[in-house]
Amino acid sequence: VPMGVLTCMKYLMFIFNVLVFAGGTCLAGMGVWVAVDPAGFQDIVAARAVLSAGAWLLLAVGIALSLLGFLGCCGALCRSRPLLLL
Repeated sequence: VPMGVLTCMKYLMFIFNVLVFAGGTCLAGMGVWVAVDPAGFQDIVAARAVLSAGAWLLLAVGIALSLLGFLGCCGALCRSRPLLLL
């Protein structure tokens, strides 16, 4: 495999993982906002237990995606196979 192709794949993996990290961070931020903000979503969340559970689920998925994206970025830059497989 030519070296240029491997370099292109490395940077594409990095960019994709940055997007996953950014999306996970946005989801986690939205989950915190929905769970904590008393003026915005708290009236709706307090009325429905499903929405409260959804906020915590959104937070957990966001944190997991952020961690996955961060480890993927590190793995792509360092060319670490275990980090990419994780």
